[in-house]
Amino acid sequence: MRFLVLAASVALSGAALMADTAQERLSDATAVFSEIMRTPDKGIPQDLLAKSSCVVIIPGMKKGAFIVGAQYGRGFAECRRPAGRGWGPPAAVRLEGGSFGFQIGGSSTDIVMLVMNMRGMNRLMSDKFTIGGDASAAAGPVGRTAAAETDLELHAEMLTWSRARGAFAGISLNGATMRPDQDVNAELYGHKMSNREILDSDLAIPGAARPLIAELDRYSIRKEGTGTAARESR
Repeated sequence: MRFLVLAASVALSGAALMADTAQERLSDATAVFSEIMRTPDKGIPQDLLAKSSCVVIIPGMKKGAFIVGAQYGRGFAECRRPAGRGWGPPAAVRLEGGSFGFQIGGSSTDIVMLVMNMRGMNRLMSDKFTIGGDASAAAGPVGRTAAAETDLELHAEMLTWSRARGAFAGISLNGATMRPDQDVNAELYGHKMSNREILDSDLAIPGAARPLIAELDRYSIRKEGTGTAARESR
């Protein structure tokens, strides 16, 4: 059984590692976010996005299985710079999770996460954390008015959604782990960097990330009194 677990993980990880370049993955992340936000009645509530500290987008997370199921995805985290100076440079992340059971087949799922406060932001800057363990998380509400009907954002460090085959819904990612993807960071910035060095910095925005920044700016305008500073002062 251990051999099957290892074989499935290696095969899936190898396929994902060879999937595409950082620029292509940033382009995919931009497309995923844009498509979701163009359908506000079925997408991420915009007031939650406005309150968020960071956004994580994993385009095309793979779930492949033959006897043993495994999940693996690569994407990017974007965090706001202090004092209302907009979104900062992207840091590459890996999201990994596993499930065991008799499964045959596979799927590709887009994952979006909102990090709602500084505690969650600090998780992104760590070497590794477990969703639902180290960081509290909840399935995110869907739709234009859904946020007004829930107080999830007051209790969870992270809100999570998935999109597969056109269906967009909140999802529990409890048990999945997230860590920096230093190889992709090196591709973007010329040398390996930790996610703390990127997210807590004034680095210039890589050209490949500018379309994603533009889409985040378009949909996440903050009103006075919202966001991390307001939340942490409560």
